[in-house]
Amino acid sequence: MITLHHCMSARSFRPLWALEEIGLPYTLKMLPFPPRVAARAYLEINPLGTIPLLEDGALRMTESAAICQYLAAHHSPRALNVEVDEPEHGRYLNFLHFGEATLTFPQTLVLRYTRFEPPERRQPQVAEDYAKWYHARLRTLEPLLAAQEHLCAGRFTAADISVGYALLVSSQLGLDARFTPAVAAYWQRLQARDGYRRAMAAQADAAAAQGVPAEHAVLSAPPG
Repeated sequence: MITLHHCMSARSFRPLWALEEIGLPYTLKMLPFPPRVAARAYLEINPLGTIPLLEDGALRMTESAAICQYLAAHHSPRALNVEVDEPEHGRYLNFLHFGEATLTFPQTLVLRYTRFEPPERRQPQVAEDYAKWYHARLRTLEPLLAAQEHLCAGRFTAADISVGYALLVSSQLGLDARFTPAVAAYWQRLQARDGYRRAMAAQADAAAAQGVPAEHAVLSAPPG
């Protein structure tokens, strides 16, 4: 049985969404955010103190995009995964990691300098600069998504989950107001997916059952 350690709507939502899209059985362990501060015992199984942590037998994985790649390759060939013999395999890998390395990275700086730092250390100009940086890179998807429903391979893949999570964070930060038309329509399509809706319900139900606060992790971290 796969176990996913998760905070509400944090990066661990990527593998949760993938698990629901694939239909794999799993155990979801909810943590308050950030677990390195609010759940110190978690450091015993993940010294980094970060989420996600996916346990699959002896395997431990902590990178959200890599976990999606692993789940897709092992459990969803030619569906969530794009195989090496498919023409768009390289494009798939690029978008899978674009979602984290290019899109989520600047959002973390917006969060830090608008919400996570104490008031005297907040930097509105830094946050605005990185919000512009984020939107400039997100706009590169506009012509692609104006012409096709998904990012690559003519179907929904783990790359859409990776990029889709960055759009989820945008909606929580209010950055979605500046989405270009095709990106906005794409985000609406992703939210309508049964797998996305099941993942949202799964985290809410698990948080309630495990007594973990259900506020969005990306918006609720204390400084430190």
